[in-house]
Amino acid sequence: MSTNNAVAGLWTSLPTPLTPWVLDVINSLGYAHMTPVQASTIPLFMKHKDVVVEAVTGSGKTLSFVIPIIEKLVRRKQLRKAEIGALVISPTRELASQIHSIFELLLESQPNNESSDSEEDILNHESYPPPLLLTSSSDSSPAQDVKRFLETGADIVIGTPGRVEEFLLGKGRDAVNVKELEVLVLDEADRLLDLGFTQCLTRILAALPKQRRTGLFSATMTDGLSELVRVGLRNPVRIVVKVEAKRAMAGKLVKDNVEERRVPASLQNFYLSCRPSEKTVQLLRIIKHESKTSGSSRFIVYFATCACVDYFYRILPALHPSVSFYSLHGHIPPTKRTLSLGSFSTHASTVHSPSVLLCTDVAARGLDLPNVDCVIQFDPPIDPKQFSHRCGRTARAGRDGRAWVLLSEKEIGYVDFMAIRKIPLKERDRSHIDREKAVNEKNEDLEVECLLQSMRSVVRTDRDLHDKATKAYVSFVRAYSKHEASYIFRMQDLDLLGVAKSFGLLRLPRMPELKERSTEGWIDDHIDWSSYAYANKMQEAQRQSALVESATVKTKELRAQEKKWRMEQKQKNAPWSELVERKTEKEKRREKKGRKRKWLRVQEEQQPQDTEPGEVQVEKKGDRTDDSGDDWEELAREERMAKKVKKGTLDSSTFDVEFAGL
Repeated sequence: MSTNNAVAGLWTSLPTPLTPWVLDVINSLGYAHMTPVQASTIPLFMKHKDVVVEAVTGSGKTLSFVIPIIEKLVRRKQLRKAEIGALVISPTRELASQIHSIFELLLESQPNNESSDSEEDILNHESYPPPLLLTSSSDSSPAQDVKRFLETGADIVIGTPGRVEEFLLGKGRDAVNVKELEVLVLDEADRLLDLGFTQCLTRILAALPKQRRTGLFSATMTDGLSELVRVGLRNPVRIVVKVEAKRAMAGKLVKDNVEERRVPASLQNFYLSCRPSEKTVQLLRIIKHESKTSGSSRFIVYFATCACVDYFYRILPALHPSVSFYSLHGHIPPTKRTLSLGSFSTHASTVHSPSVLLCTDVAARGLDLPNVDCVIQFDPPIDPKQFSHRCGRTARAGRDGRAWVLLSEKEIGYVDFMAIRKIPLKERDRSHIDREKAVNEKNEDLEVECLLQSMRSVVRTDRDLHDKATKAYVSFVRAYSKHEASYIFRMQDLDLLGVAKSFGLLRLPRMPELKERSTEGWIDDHIDWSSYAYANKMQEAQRQSALVESATVKTKELRAQEKKWRMEQKQKNAPWSELVERKTEKEKRREKKGRKRKWLRVQEEQQPQDTEPGEVQVEKKGDRTDDSGDDWEELAREERMAKKVKKGTLDSSTFDVEFAGL
């Protein structure tokens, strides 16, 4: 089943009429007409069909399962305590929270007592409790999730895979009843598999009743998803919602000549060719251009790694102070992520200055951030499947939007690659961005150099910025080397020095990728590294402590080396007679040890037969029958006289005469 219309009829045209208060909420949100995916999915879902839905981002997939879930639960008998009626699983905390808020919005609007008209008698029941949200956050543990579920009596549960598994099969194994489960939804199902939740989902599916309705919703289909369909669904109906754009031929729109797309038709998708050293310059230009010409006030900028987001979140506000910047990535604690998303969403409605969200692919899926005007991909995604999801954060629900991606000359093949994936990109010349300046290579080099110096001046104020810049640079290079489209994004073609300039590095880090590269054209910043301090007093105190400790260790090592060198020099510079004397004494000591070992062997040979092998019989002082005692006394006397010779109290010739016969 496929459709390509922008709208697909009124909500009142559904075969099964919606509950009046549900319809009122939908109309109050401004959704007068259904989207194609909603018109195709809702009737099937409400007729007890399993569905697999593939539609572009921003097409209204969330309401396609939220409305059927509410309608199914409203029309069935009231659930008992500890029973679940519907379960929704999403790949990220942010998407789960967004789905939870939509359920809350609808359920909060339900009347306390339904009308008693005859056609609505079936709806005469108590209000449904609010849904339960299960995500890994610092303020909720699995045990607390079970406690909240029992206290609120929630019929609808939304959560991430790991937390849902713990809720059903861990802490809540004996408390949660899934026998009455009516609907299971896997949102962004392909992403669930990409993140490694396959085994987790398999265990969850095995614990749920077979007689249920299941829906898989995604913007892209994968082989792993097809396998999941075979395991978890029963005779599903596949719904594919395509976007088709008419193409012009000979100056006219040809009706039969259409181009299939995997991005919204209202999205303008551009690419800009630039050198790696110019990327930061072009990013600031695009923000300025979009704000000035299109009135854009809300931007999302995507980077390859979390470290890149952290660094540019610190450096960009100093370069563009009139813009408000926010950050979001997977290593930020859940509470701060929620706060950052909320601040970004509410900024444009209260302040007229532009707001920019810097993020990784954690914000590429499912999030419905309101009124995003422009998406900029500073780095193309490592996984090409994420490209359409990134672009889909704008031009949602029929609104206009623009998306940009920055590509180097060596990466232009990515445009053809995206065209094969039904994502057309249109080239945008630099003159469209900044027409006030004559665009040529000389001016570009000058602007890159000016921005590099500006970034370095900011980095010099805090050593922590230098650390973040280095970490971001290294993480980007490592991520680039793992790009899935490696035949386009080739490490040997990457301009590492140009990337370093776009990051504003003070000096190049030590890394294997730079060992065999020429550093011609790169100049380290002139800075006294010993006095280069952290702005944070605690960090600086730790650095100073480490310096003192390092200096102490080095001092000890130098002293030990100096002492060893002096001993060696003393031995080399000793008089010839002293060296001969030392050699003679050494030979005498060796002879003494030899005689001792020989005597011990003789004693072992002469021991009684009843003595165990290897055991030497200890003799009493008065039991010696041979002259070995005299030998030891002689050796002791020799050693005493040798010490006197060494001290100078005895002449060496006397010693030689005394022991010449030994």
